[in-house]
Amino acid sequence: MEFKVAQAGSLHYKLMKEQVIASRPARRGAPSAKGGQRPARRDGKEPSRFSPRALLAYVPTAMKIAFGILALIGLGIGYRAASSASLFQVRAVEVVGTSRTSAEEIEGLVRRAVSRTGVWRADLSALSTEIGRTPGVRRAVVTRVLPDRLRVRITERVPLAVIRNAAGHFVWVDEEGVTLGQMKSTDQMPPFFILGWNEDGTNEAREENVERVKKYQEAVREWQSVGLTGRVSEINLFDVRDVRAQLAGDDSQIEVRVGGQDLGNRLQIALHDLDEYKQTPRGRSITYVDYQGDNVVLGFTSGGDTATNNATGTGADPTAPPADRGATVVAANNKSNAKAVKDKDKPKNDNKRKPNARDEKTAHANQSRPR
Repeated sequence: MEFKVAQAGSLHYKLMKEQVIASRPARRGAPSAKGGQRPARRDGKEPSRFSPRALLAYVPTAMKIAFGILALIGLGIGYRAASSASLFQVRAVEVVGTSRTSAEEIEGLVRRAVSRTGVWRADLSALSTEIGRTPGVRRAVVTRVLPDRLRVRITERVPLAVIRNAAGHFVWVDEEGVTLGQMKSTDQMPPFFILGWNEDGTNEAREENVERVKKYQEAVREWQSVGLTGRVSEINLFDVRDVRAQLAGDDSQIEVRVGGQDLGNRLQIALHDLDEYKQTPRGRSITYVDYQGDNVVLGFTSGGDTATNNATGTGADPTAPPADRGATVVAANNKSNAKAVKDKDKPKNDNKRKPNARDEKTAHANQSRPR
């Protein structure tokens, strides 16, 4: 009987305990049925966690600056050590685009320039500029091929014309008037040479020389179109507005002055008249042919005299003989053409001749001589 009473009391106590637990409110931070959150501290504060930012908050500002400077220094030292390492030392230099320029010379220049810096720290812009100053190189572009190679792409200058300089040497030049070295016996001959090159080396001289090259190209085109380049040995370009052609072969002593425009037509007319007058007895004495707009003037020498032949008019048919184009021949001495024209118009009397001083002296001697 007592056992049953005790058992009933124990059961009653358990029921009372379960009611008290069920009626108690849930604590903050208690884990829910779905999640696995950690229980909150009884004082209501979150548990502390370690973080570098929180640690730096306790470091003074001066120490932060010092740490930053040390870090930068360390990075710089590491970068220099890495870039100067044997891994980045130049092993090969590839030169492409050369045909007349020495690839070995360019390679040697590159190796000397990067011997201390290595491939990684090489100043490619400065190196490209230095290679561009090499004779025959118009432009150079240097690129890295990591870890240990450099590639150099060359754009060469193209020889366009040959000049005869003041020393008498024949030198190639390109379209920008840059000299490229002396002409070799194995080089292909140009149509003709350029005379009148400005060798001062100033900016003004370079601009003038560019204009001379352009005028040379114009002359080549126009004279080739009429088939006359073979008769010209040199083109005188001291003044591009007064172009003069020195002839070749048997006419090498003759200069043809054609002005600054319509070079092909003017040279054709001038040479036609020259060929006509070369058939005369004084043809071998002709020294120049001057195209003067309305006329072609032939000049020649014979002893101390010169002669000028006023041959053609502007627009005249170059295939017609000079007489059919109203040609006139004016003999002139070397003092005045006008005087020669005046003397030409005077009537001539071959039977009478004005005695000169020598004749008078001879006559006086004959009179005083005893018979």
